[in-house]
Amino acid sequence: MALREIIEVPDPRLKVVSEPVTVFDEDLRTLVADMFETMYAAPGIGLAAIQVAVPLRVLVIDLQEPETEDEDAEPVKDPRVFINPELFDPSDALNTYSEGCLSVPEIYVDIDRPAAIGVRWQDLAGTRHEELIDGMLATCLQHEMDHLEGIVLLDYLSRLKRTMVLKKLEKLRSAA
Repeated sequence: MALREIIEVPDPRLKVVSEPVTVFDEDLRTLVADMFETMYAAPGIGLAAIQVAVPLRVLVIDLQEPETEDEDAEPVKDPRVFINPELFDPSDALNTYSEGCLSVPEIYVDIDRPAAIGVRWQDLAGTRHEELIDGMLATCLQHEMDHLEGIVLLDYLSRLKRTMVLKKLEKLRSAA
């Protein structure tokens, strides 16, 4: 496993629409393992392959939710891999979360998304799955799916707010 560089806005590669995975091999398993290592190190809860400059329809998610209400409890890892995911049957009910993104560090945007969605995907062996999901997993999956379509969090902002955020990011980068 290896850490990969997470590309950040305004890198034009983040606007690329990702291609379907057609070969389920050792290279794909290595990519997924690297993505998990990169996501955990960042730290984050989701990562699309395009964020590590690989334009394939691959997502990794791990909400790392604590098993108990104890704030000091170690989070329980529940790594999920979604290859060639497709969303269907979004609920009419919406959830609003303040979303962050590893490709837009230190910026959070309130986004309304369907509270529940259906998802079809393949696993590392190419086996097909289908599930109805809700809550934070549904939000995270929709966020990562946006990346596969070349959509980033800033695309949800008005032009004025987007310009302000890009200037803030520039300032943060120059201070680092």
